[in-house]
Amino acid sequence: MNTRIKGHTQVKKSLLLVLVLTMLATTGGCKQGPWLLWDSYSAHFIDDQGRVVDHQGNDRTTSEGQAYGLFFALVNNDRARFDHLLNWTRANMASGDLSTHLPGWLWGKNAAGEWKSLDSNSASDADVWMAYTLIEAGRMWKAPAYSTLGHQMMTLIAKSEITDLPGFGLMLLPAPIGYHHQSSPSLQSWTLNPSYLPLFLFERLALEDPGGPWQHVALNIPNLLRQSAVHGYAMDWVSYVPGDGFFPVVAHPEKNTETPLGSYDAIRVYLWAGMIDAGDKQKGEVLSAIPAMSTYLVDHDSPPEKVSDLGIPMAQDGPAGYSAALLPYLSSYPGIEKARARQMIRLSKMRDQVSGLYGKDQTYFDQNLALFATGFLESRFRFGLDGKLKVDWTNA
Repeated sequence: MNTRIKGHTQVKKSLLLVLVLTMLATTGGCKQGPWLLWDSYSAHFIDDQGRVVDHQGNDRTTSEGQAYGLFFALVNNDRARFDHLLNWTRANMASGDLSTHLPGWLWGKNAAGEWKSLDSNSASDADVWMAYTLIEAGRMWKAPAYSTLGHQMMTLIAKSEITDLPGFGLMLLPAPIGYHHQSSPSLQSWTLNPSYLPLFLFERLALEDPGGPWQHVALNIPNLLRQSAVHGYAMDWVSYVPGDGFFPVVAHPEKNTETPLGSYDAIRVYLWAGMIDAGDKQKGEVLSAIPAMSTYLVDHDSPPEKVSDLGIPMAQDGPAGYSAALLPYLSSYPGIEKARARQMIRLSKMRDQVSGLYGKDQTYFDQNLALFATGFLESRFRFGLDGKLKVDWTNA
């Protein structure tokens, strides 16, 4: 009896796997009506002012959340929501003027119960996504004011968040303050975050500003990944020491209470890699730097939540957003369709039918990863060879 039940279960699993593989092969990523996940996300995480609220983070707002919201609103051709998000960001995170102030990365409630900016230091990943999205909004909506603001943000980023690493070249700092460490002229290091570096964003900014630092950064991204992912897994934070190169570190090297990991930041490295245009010659270089996760998932049902700096996956399964983020990445490697199908099945099982959101806790971060991944797989957007955004509602 037990053998019969077990066999029946295996047949059901096999049929489900075949069904998903067939869907992957035949849908071609066609858009399927309204973007229901974006509708659910907007209802749950964006208030009437245009503030993206991280409910699991004490209802805080980050510049990353605002930048992602702007991007998704543009993809969905939702200009009214785009303007709400932009206006709130400008008023509350950029001293009223994004043309002269990069947004502080954190806004929320302080110890006195006041809602305000909690840290004026900007986060460069949010800044680059925001500048990129503004430039593309100006192009696709034929609204030059957006593009002008995007160019002004590019100027601020180039001035305060791009650095020249001795012996390596130009690279993006995580923020203007706190990531260059110098105890003497001959002893210095820089802390960097590989997940802040989607190749296609810098290729697009390079097209917009050929004389700027963007193409140099773009060309250095595969090198940074190859040197910092020494075991084939992306790391959350890495340090660069002239003469010694890159090695994994915690976010703040002066704190020795944590272990370097590949985790909630690094998962985005795989996501960005999978969304690079197939014709981009640097895509192969990026993928060849971080192949270990694809190899791991050939024989495992779930991605690890954490990977040690020695390249050892931790036992605990990653959340729903991890499976989503890895779908474009896995589709970039031939011959592992079953590994991709397993992640698609896992993700589909973790969607709440009432809220339309993913995961047991339906966290803000999981939904962002799922929006990027499913929007890409459904061909709601693509990034061209030059990094230009391609959406289905315009041929611009």
